[in-house]
Amino acid sequence: MSELNSIALQIISNGKGILAADESTATMTKRFEKVGIESSPQNRLSFRETLFTADSLSNCIGGVILYDETIKQQSNKKNIPQLISDQGSHPGIKVDTGAKILAGSEDEKITEGLDGLRERLKIYSGLGAKFTKWRGVYTISKEYPSRLSIYSNAHALARYAALVQEANMVPIVEPELLMEGNHTAKECYNKTSNVIEKCFDELILNKVDLKGVILKPNMILSGENAKHKIKGDEIAELTVNCLKNSVPNEVPGIAFLSGGQSEIEATENLNLINKFNTTNFIMTYSYGRALQQSALKYWSKNLRDIHGTQKIFNHRAKMNTLAAQGKWSREIENN
Repeated sequence: MSELNSIALQIISNGKGILAADESTATMTKRFEKVGIESSPQNRLSFRETLFTADSLSNCIGGVILYDETIKQQSNKKNIPQLISDQGSHPGIKVDTGAKILAGSEDEKITEGLDGLRERLKIYSGLGAKFTKWRGVYTISKEYPSRLSIYSNAHALARYAALVQEANMVPIVEPELLMEGNHTAKECYNKTSNVIEKCFDELILNKVDLKGVILKPNMILSGENAKHKIKGDEIAELTVNCLKNSVPNEVPGIAFLSGGQSEIEATENLNLINKFNTTNFIMTYSYGRALQQSALKYWSKNLRDIHGTQKIFNHRAKMNTLAAQGKWSREIENN
């Protein structure tokens, strides 16, 4: 077993999942404003610190994706990556610099951040990061994602992954097809398959060790404005079949993004996916809002109630860890 494969498995094995705490300052500001909290560096650190010191980091959360601001901060004279490591989890870092308009197809996006990445990875590794994340984003419609978008983002994801493994870290490869639109689940299935297959073509071409990669895809869902929306078992069956047919067997695991689903929807669908999972892939979670939303609402009412906030976060993490093993139920959720 390679070192990268070992780290990947430590992050996602035994029902463990990933806390995506890599929101940009702009995104965190929007979320804080919704609950009436000033988005100061200290408040952002205080909320994240509350999550990072929760019990679930040792038994549910195998990895935490950080933002550039957070990985350089300290908590009680201890670096944040060290704080996470001491809790029994792995610190990671988002390394892309965001999605910009794709030249040649102005309605689509290309993710940037390859310039200077090798040097930034050395810094992040020195700070304690064990894995990284890069997100490619795709729109679904009759004409999109275009071949240009599929190729350009797959190439960027592959170049990123190769550089990350060169720096001895595990790359999370995140091709996200957005829920926005009125597309059918079948369209989502077909276009997600095309995107993932192209990503792996490029990863292989760039000599990326697939045993040291974690895939972070969307589930197969109808568009948020679709007339007919599939649910439950259909989502699970289509998602498992899509990944079975498009992901090489060497990949150790898949950590789903929540992609605008509610907390309960993201947990319930993950649970059903694991009940339908006939593959050798570990299928777990890499959630942001779907892990943090209730905790943030509670924390905003009393910033000093760390225990109460952690209790809510721990419950959400535990529910998703059960779902990652196909052991979740509404009865357990509500008890």
